[in-house]
Amino acid sequence: MSDETYEVVNNRENQQFEVHLNGELAQLTYRYYKKDIALMHTTVPDSLAGKGVASALARAAFAFAEAEKKLVMVYCPFVAAFIKNHPEYRRQLDPAYYGKS
Repeated sequence: MSDETYEVVNNRENQQFEVHLNGELAQLTYRYYKKDIALMHTTVPDSLAGKGVASALARAAFAFAEAEKKLVMVYCPFVAAFIKNHPEYRRQLDPAYYGKS
């Protein structure tokens, strides 16, 4: 995993967080669902894989949800794995969806 910092842009029109790097686009899509923000799918080009880009997208998504005062629902397998490795984000998961942990 890289300690590199990436500029993550929230493309609100397309409901996705984006990292533009070396002519490539990595993205994490989200949707407003019920009273929450649902994190749907992460896509990272092979050329950017393993460099911490997806983790930067996930962190930005959780920061956005917190700023919006919304709980999070996770549909994305990458974000689910990210939460296992970063339990500090579990407090932002909607307990109505995940139960008490």
